[in-house]
Amino acid sequence: MLVSCLYASRVAAPLPPAVLDQIVLQSHRNNPRRGITGLLCFTSDVFVQVLEGGRDEVCDLYNAIVRDERHSQVRLLAYEEITERRFGNWTMGQVDAKAVNPSLLLKYSKTASLDPFALSGQATMALLMDLVATGTITGRGGV
Repeated sequence: MLVSCLYASRVAAPLPPAVLDQIVLQSHRNNPRRGITGLLCFTSDVFVQVLEGGRDEVCDLYNAIVRDERHSQVRLLAYEEITERRFGNWTMGQVDAKAVNPSLLLKYSKTASLDPFALSGQATMALLMDLVATGTITGRGGV
């Protein structure tokens, strides 16, 4: 059974770009053997991530993220069984929210900043799907 898990968290302490790069590289290395695909969107203080894969694998990874000291205020925005992956070609696509067109953020939010804590899970997923459609995703990594 496939599931999709969408969560947001705040950065516990400022992360240098090298640490963000390390997180993405670790995802590219570890996710294929777990059968996990997804998308990571980040700002200097917020992570938004979709994890897709088998229920046990996604839940195990989500629980590891909750325990990770780099994250605070981890909030589950949506969790659902899915029939197919939205991000099946990506071990972990990434979006640097600084590169997102502000008008796209305003489509879903009252301000032009990424604040998944103020959005519904449905609106957050719609925003991420728009980022896919507009080609804003980098660092796709192959499966």
